[in-house]
Amino acid sequence: MNVLNEWTALACKELGIDPAAVDRDLILDLTKEVAHGVARPAAPLTAYLLGLAQGSGSAPEDAVAKLITMAKNWGEATAETLTDD
Repeated sequence: MNVLNEWTALACKELGIDPAAVDRDLILDLTKEVAHGVARPAAPLTAYLLGLAQGSGSAPEDAVAKLITMAKNWGEATAETLTDD
């Protein structure tokens, strides 16, 4: 078993989550897009926010797709408003 599989299985067990309910590859794609398109520290924060939204039942069906699109368009969307201050 590779490290990522083992970690996922153990973390799911600890949290009482069915590992079959976790789309690990989709979450990894999301965090990759956020890390590259927005900022590296935004990746775990985004995954956490997604988990909170899903846990509260407020996440839309296509939440991951929406977040990936936001990350891919981040530079264009914030070109005029984002500063280094």
